[in-house]
Order: sequence, then structure tokens, then C-alpha cells
Amino acid sequence: MWRSCLRLRHAGRRLLNRPWAALTVSAGREPNPLTPARAYAPPTERKRFYQNVSITQGEGGFEINLDHRKLKTPQAKLFTVPSEALAIAVATEWDSQQDTIKFYTMHLTTLCNTSLDNPTQRNKDQLIRAAVKFLDTDTLCYRVEEPATLVELQKNEWDPIIEWAEKRYDVEISSSTSIMGPSIPARTREVLISHLASYNMWALQGIEFVVTQLKSLVLTLALMDLRLTVEQAVLLSRLEEEYQIQKWGNIEWAHDYELQELRARAAAGTLFVHLCSESTTVKHKLLQQ
Repeated sequence: MWRSCLRLRHAGRRLLNRPWAALTVSAGREPNPLTPARAYAPPTERKRFYQNVSITQGEGGFEINLDHRKLKTPQAKLFTVPSEALAIAVATEWDSQQDTIKFYTMHLTTLCNTSLDNPTQRNKDQLIRAAVKFLDTDTLCYRVEEPATLVELQKNEWDPIIEWAEKRYDVEISSSTSIMGPSIPARTREVLISHLASYNMWALQGIEFVVTQLKSLVLTLALMDLRLTVEQAVLLSRLEEEYQIQKWGNIEWAHDYELQELRARAAAGTLFVHLCSESTTVKHKLLQQ
């Protein structure tokens, strides 16, 4: 039962930290008044209204153009990203939409909107501490006491990742079977806070996004450090669910959709972090202006 309570707690966090996903395109009129962040409800789909997607470099960075109109954020800010590589990735999201724009598939656009508008008005320190706070409920740190086969599975699959993190960052990360969770040393938090401080604000938005998807800071760090692939990180985050599915079966379409969606979000967040940390420009653009 306590694990169910933790899942509900994680679900609540996802709702509170859910980034925006929408667009505003300049059309020669004043933008609507700003809508409170938590009241904003983006459309899930919209008919495609543009033919061509291109990128241009402006004073503030790289911009996305839908035909001859500049893409804007939900708060009507000019959609400008810091690297050309990220601009190309976002433009590719828009260009790959068919007759209908499916906003819920455009995770990179969502993350950019969140970084530009910052609807929760958090600073760098708050973003870092929100990510490190997940250590208190990190998936890899909560263990079951039975059945024995699952206990062994968690030990075999999760312990190597925790041991990697401890060695990589020279910290101590314990696990626990108690509902109170593991006891994380203060030094561990300080070291990880210092490490995350090396990322810029945009990258931190992506890191927190991945942490909320995987429900694990440890897995996210391993993913960012290329210790794990997206597929491996997702399966490790769903270890108990996959164990239960193997034992009891599953509703095929529901399981497949949930798994693929989690992979897509984790992959997009990881790519976003790396592209936001990239300082060079792309020599040959994939999309012609």
C-alpha cells in the first residue's frame, strides 16, 4: 500500500511540474492577457496551418519560422533558443507534423516554452533543489522485502547503478525497505547540488523533466552521463511494473503506449539537455531557410 501512496505522490508532482506545450504565432494583433500557469490548458491537436518550417538567427538566438510567421510562446514571447542544434531539432518537430499538429508529441517545443516563459517563476537554485529533492523518493532507493525473486531482481539491476553513482560523484546513496525511505547524507546532497549547478537554466529544466519521468535522480544522472541508454533507464525505472507484467500479464495496448510515451519523454528530455549544453553551431542545416 505504501508504494501505491508513493506513486500518488509522484503523480501529484508530475501535475505540478508539468511543462507547457502550445504555440502562439505573430498575426498582427495584440496577445491575450497572460493566463495563470496552472490554469493553462493547451490544445491537444490543431489543424496544420503552415507549409514550410525554417530557422533564422536573431539577436537573442535562433528563431523558428512557420512560413513567414515567427513562432511565439504561450506568453507571446518570441520563441528563441540558444543553440542552432536545438533550433533544428525543434523545427524538425514542427516539420514532421502531418495534417494535424499533435502538441502532445512535441516535447522539445514544450521544454523550450517552459524555459522561455518559466511559468512557475523558479530560479536556478530552486530548480536544482527540486531535482535533488527526488533523492528522498528515488525509485532505485526504495526496495521491497518480498517476493524473493523481485528482491533479487532489484539488487541485481539497481545496485550497479547506485554503485556507479557513488563512485562517479564520491558520495553515499543508500537504499531502504522502510516507508520512511533511505537516509541520504547531507554531503551527498551538497555534492549533487554543486554538480547540477554546472548546468545552465535551460539544461536544468530538461534534467528536472527527465527526473519526474523516471522518478529517479540517480537514473537521470546516469542517463546524462551516457552510463545508460534511454531504453535501459526507462526499463530500470519500471522494473517492478515489468516484473508484475511478466508474472500476471498486461493489457497490451495500454502497456505498449505507456512504455513508448515514457521513452519518448525521456529521450526528448535527454536530447534537450545535451543540445542546451552545446555551444557550437551546426555547419550544414537540415532545414533550408
